[in-house]
Amino acid sequence: MFSRLPPVTKGLLIANGLMFFLQWLLGDEQLGALALWPIGIDGDLFAHGFMPWQVVTYAFLHGNLPHIAFNMLTLAMFGSQVEYVWGQKRFLTYYLVCVVGAAVCQLLVGWWTLSQGGDAYPTLGASGGIFGLLLAYGLMFPNQRVMLLFPPIPMKARTLVILYAVAELLFGLNGWQPGVAHFAHLGGMLFGWLLLRYWSGKPPFGRKRRGPKMRVVR
Repeated sequence: MFSRLPPVTKGLLIANGLMFFLQWLLGDEQLGALALWPIGIDGDLFAHGFMPWQVVTYAFLHGNLPHIAFNMLTLAMFGSQVEYVWGQKRFLTYYLVCVVGAAVCQLLVGWWTLSQGGDAYPTLGASGGIFGLLLAYGLMFPNQRVMLLFPPIPMKARTLVILYAVAELLFGLNGWQPGVAHFAHLGGMLFGWLLLRYWSGKPPFGRKRRGPKMRVVR
């Protein structure tokens, strides 16, 4: 199965696997500068350890084995199909925009948390990019049957994306699952949606631009 994956998806899987191995080998503390730290609220952006490169590098670190396993399984299952339709360049562009967009949203949430007297903590994981890919897959193959892992319930891809988005919003607003960057996940979906709108020239953007075709399976 791995040998049949498209090149960018395969490269992302390898990169995330290597970084997870380095985390295990060196310890999280040695790679702490690659995680996404909050920006400062006192005028000093770097007061809590934030560095510009972290808006990308955080997506190649993971908290534990289930964390990386879920993200990489989703990447292989859904991201590969998106890459087959779009091609390597468009796929990588979209994935990185989702990753950076998720980071921007998380930085805003972290800034607000600190302003309310909360603690500074790092964010890591590819989930922002993964949720962006789920959105793209749901738009391209809305009626494709997919299966939830827990519980194993079959449903349409469109339904899966809607359920995930609603769940992330509820968890984020109510704090039911602390320690998970729910608004980063939503940020990945939001920026992915905006990029798709930009490519197709739809509001809030203007003139139609050349972008990947959205294949729809009915």
